[in-house]
Amino acid sequence: MNVSIVPALKVLRPAAVVGAVAFFGLFVGYWANALLVPGTSPEQPIAFSHKVHAGDNDIPCMYCHTQARRSISAGVPSVSKCMGCHIEVATEKPQIRKLTSYWDNKEPIPWIKVHDLPDFVHFTHKRHISAGIECQTCHGPVETMERITVTSRAIDGSFQLGTPWEMGLCLNCHKQNEVDNGTDCWTCHK
Repeated sequence: MNVSIVPALKVLRPAAVVGAVAFFGLFVGYWANALLVPGTSPEQPIAFSHKVHAGDNDIPCMYCHTQARRSISAGVPSVSKCMGCHIEVATEKPQIRKLTSYWDNKEPIPWIKVHDLPDFVHFTHKRHISAGIECQTCHGPVETMERITVTSRAIDGSFQLGTPWEMGLCLNCHKQNEVDNGTDCWTCHK
């Protein structure tokens, strides 16, 4: 007696095709997200230039990012902080008019986060600032950037624009600077 599994396999063919297409779609989506999505330098609601503010006008990072020295997050400046200068400075420029409309409407600026670590990473700006680490060590030469871009430091010390941070970069820095418990997993993963 001949027994064939071909009829049973024919029933499974549509499910296999759907599975293969879904797998291929996930693979292409992951690849496209990693390479093509402009998430490394999102367009912000106001075209804020770090080059003008931190570079040309030499405004210290801590003036605007006041939370960095006492918090996990560096935070973004409030509209009132910006208006402290722009109530008089460059008031006729289109971007300052946008800023003023947020001020007039008593709305926060909906900035889009650029540097976003995974939830399983615990990074504290306060610890790094109190250790005397300059913002540019991790964020790159922001004083030269018209538009903030994700930057990471390569092992050779150069900056890689558009490259997300990886654990090895942090570990290398902790080793080079002989950070207490700097290579203990629980230091960065709570």
